[in-house]
Amino acid sequence: MIKYTSYLFLWLLFGCASVPVSHRKQLKIVSESQLISSGAIAYQSFLDENTVISSYNTDAVMVKRVGEKLAVACQSFLDKHGDVHRLNGFEWEFNLVEGPHINAWCMPGGKVVVYEGILSITQDEEGLAVVLSHEIAHAIARHGNERVSQQMMAQYGSAALAILFDNSSFQGMDLQNIISDSYGAGANLGLLKFSRMHETEADKMGLVFMEYAGYDSRNAIAFWKRMSENANGSPPEFLSTHPSDQSRISDIEAFIPVAKSYVY
Repeated sequence: MIKYTSYLFLWLLFGCASVPVSHRKQLKIVSESQLISSGAIAYQSFLDENTVISSYNTDAVMVKRVGEKLAVACQSFLDKHGDVHRLNGFEWEFNLVEGPHINAWCMPGGKVVVYEGILSITQDEEGLAVVLSHEIAHAIARHGNERVSQQMMAQYGSAALAILFDNSSFQGMDLQNIISDSYGAGANLGLLKFSRMHETEADKMGLVFMEYAGYDSRNAIAFWKRMSENANGSPPEFLSTHPSDQSRISDIEAFIPVAKSYVY
């Protein structure tokens, strides 16, 4: 009973915010500014250790163009719905890096990486908008904060957290280690394994951001079908942190009219 009472106390203390679009209450123990600061350091380290494609490259120009359009759209949406504070501390950056990985990610604070490998799946600007809007949605929804908070709960337990937060030294190595463990390292930096709930939430938010940016959210269906065709032996949904391809596509198809209703 004490354990569950402690969890309830922490939820009441830190979980007062709700996620845009879904309006789900969320647990956040770490301040977002701490994650943004750590994310900026990790992002620069990643860029230093990988090959960033020249800003004059056609594909790199497209990545920045689409990213900046979506950033403006997010600002507009959040401002309209009273959530613009979620962008506090964000300094958007969009980079295309060499690598065959079919992936992209966004660190807290709006630091985005797109791997060359995913461009064969996105195919065009609309497809890229599907990917970037989804990754940006993770950052705006503060899913990283939830994941790190979960790691902290598991590592320290709810009873010890109050003591930790009274200790100024906690701002140092302990938090950095937890963030590093949560985000991975090296080539996998930023590839946070969000839960199926987070993935579905980011899908839906991304569709809304696409519409606000002037993209057609219906293009998400074609993109995820191409991703499904490219998959190699995906595990069953109940064993995966991501929704099955068919579940994801079905959810997206059902939500598209809702996404469009935010604009029209």
